[in-house]
Amino acid sequence: MLQCDQTTKNRISMQAVDKPKVGIFVDVQNIYYTCRESYKKNFDYNAFWAKMSERYQIDCAIAYAIYRGDEKQSQFQNILRAIGFEVKLKPFIQRRDGSAKGDWDVGITIDMLEHAKQLDKMILLSGDGDFALLLGHLAHNYHIPCDVYGAEYLTADVLKHAAAEFHCIDDSLLLGK
Repeated sequence: MLQCDQTTKNRISMQAVDKPKVGIFVDVQNIYYTCRESYKKNFDYNAFWAKMSERYQIDCAIAYAIYRGDEKQSQFQNILRAIGFEVKLKPFIQRRDGSAKGDWDVGITIDMLEHAKQLDKMILLSGDGDFALLLGHLAHNYHIPCDVYGAEYLTADVLKHAAAEFHCIDDSLLLGK
């Protein structure tokens, strides 16, 4: 077993202390569909994780997805887990009238509120304007900034304005050519 000397331990400890503690919350369906619509590409979760772990100490990272019993989706969810995300699943509900239900807005909101006191910053991946009220609440009551990553033209303006910083998903965070 490899042993670290005290200097190495102190350096590793200092690096973690120097980085802000962040929570990452991913609206998987929203990111999938907005990236497909806007860029005709998939979001690169590995590249995103690498970028975030350079800048921040990742305290929690939760990906919220819909479970449809599809093998490809299960493989994708396992990839997210291997990267470091906790994956929360909700069943896909097909209504009698043909409409579908399966969003995680309330679950994401509860988790962000639960984690707010232990974090220096939050990062939300979504374009859903319903989260603007949550971001305002977090900033006003918890004094915690929340950055948003989303597709430029499919992210609600109200969410962009509520974010501490809006980051447009670009080619560095997309798979394929």
